[in-house]
Amino acid sequence: MVIIVGIVAGWLAGKIKKGRGFGLAGDLVIGVLGSVFGSWLFWQLGLYTYGFLGNVVVAVIGALVILYVVGLVVRR
Repeated sequence: MVIIVGIVAGWLAGKIKKGRGFGLAGDLVIGVLGSVFGSWLFWQLGLYTYGFLGNVVVAVIGALVILYVVGLVVRR
């Protein structure tokens, strides 16, 4: 389940951020990292989600934040 959420979330984050995905392995890595960060972020904010769709939303938001921060660091 984590792998499926990671792939879907990474692909969606890639579509939103770049207009395309990062490839299967890249989507998986971005999605899983986004899921971990997004879960932590939502927990800090006191927000909770349930089910597959909730997990994907949290992972996509986490992945987008990670991609944004990486983009800021790489530009410098």
